[in-house]
Amino acid sequence: MALIETDNLWKTYEMGSEKVHALRGVTISIQKGEYVAIMGPSGSGKSTLMNLIGCLDTPSEGEYLLNAKQVSTMNDDELASIRNREIGFVFQTFNLLPRASALHNVELPLIYNSSTSTDRLQLAEAALNKVELSDRMHHKPTELSGGQRQRVAIARALVNDPSLLLADEPTGNLDSKTSLEIMRLIDDLHRAGNTIIIVTHERDIANHAHRVLSILDGQIATDELIPEDRRTAI
Repeated sequence: MALIETDNLWKTYEMGSEKVHALRGVTISIQKGEYVAIMGPSGSGKSTLMNLIGCLDTPSEGEYLLNAKQVSTMNDDELASIRNREIGFVFQTFNLLPRASALHNVELPLIYNSSTSTDRLQLAEAALNKVELSDRMHHKPTELSGGQRQRVAIARALVNDPSLLLADEPTGNLDSKTSLEIMRLIDDLHRAGNTIIIVTHERDIANHAHRVLSILDGQIATDELIPEDRRTAI
């Protein structure tokens, strides 16, 4: 069964008397366990598609099923609930609370699903261990390097055991050496069985994935499987 199914997705914005079509009839299917990159230039529609896949927005037309749930017609509360249960987000800007420790930052998504404080602590520690950061769990973001902050953000994304890890330009604020370390971690997470979608404009980052969807002018321009010998080496 597909994890993600979209059928003829449109997203239209009204700018005064003008209508801007950010997405134009996007139909895609992504299976559980896939490692997919969505790439395209600025204004191509990739961020709009990411927002729809991540349940941060709803389409103007078309259908979207996530884990067999029809999410394209959900209200804001329903979307918030499915985001918390099904999707782990990793952002370019980390989005960490500056005064909270790494451990507390990772615990945050669990506060909304009625976990006990003991369970939250154990799950957060386990997630930080997965990203090899257990020795820094009591440090605040200002006491961590950029790469360590992104590892905290990835641990936070994983703590709810989501169906999907959605990474938006996850190396955009990192130097080349740290970017490789983060991509190596994401590659390892995929090998461990996680379904991963990376949104990027960089071809070498996209080529870590096993499949690349290129979007242009709001439509899927190419859908390409990346053979092993063409994937970015780490």
